[in-house]
Amino acid sequence: MPRTVEFIFDFGSPNAYLAGKVLPAIAARTGAEVKLVPCLLGGIFKLTGNQPPMVAFGGVKGKLDYEALETRRFVQKHGLSAYRFNPHFPVNTLLIMRGLIAAQRAGAGDRYLDAVLAAMWEDGEKMDDPEVFVRVLDAAGLDGQTLLAATQDAEVKAELMANTEAAAARGVFGIPTFFVGEEMFFGKDRLAQVEEALQAIPA
Repeated sequence: MPRTVEFIFDFGSPNAYLAGKVLPAIAARTGAEVKLVPCLLGGIFKLTGNQPPMVAFGGVKGKLDYEALETRRFVQKHGLSAYRFNPHFPVNTLLIMRGLIAAQRAGAGDRYLDAVLAAMWEDGEKMDDPEVFVRVLDAAGLDGQTLLAATQDAEVKAELMANTEAAAARGVFGIPTFFVGEEMFFGKDRLAQVEEALQAIPA
């Protein structure tokens, strides 16, 4: 059985950025393949009745402060000093998630992923602005205008919707979520368990 970890992903989650920076090392240590599955976090929330942490826990004394502390610990532990919380948060990710589908179809998924992750969570770009979208992708050596046009393709839209609905049907309620086989792990703090599950698969 091949070692594969499915990464249910949306650019809008800072924890997806942080997990995405750590996951490649886990894959290298375990000989696993990472399968990135673009989904809309907002769609998952609607399908499952979940809410963003700022809404769900905003009234809980100390909860969000502690989440911020855990983020600082994670950043320090993994040396992710480039991370910056996006000043435009929350960013509507419909455009950039459709763009990711389009880039994957064009064989440029990895380059697109790197460019948009950096723009969102290092450079503080407002990536739901089409002009910013084109500028960032052009600077990364991609064809921003072509990708912008592709976000309106019916098949691209349908694939993103289908991914989102399928994730919710599997029990996904938030991002980042990981699957090793049918075992589900939620949150960047479960990455050690993801690694253990991958190691348990015979090579």
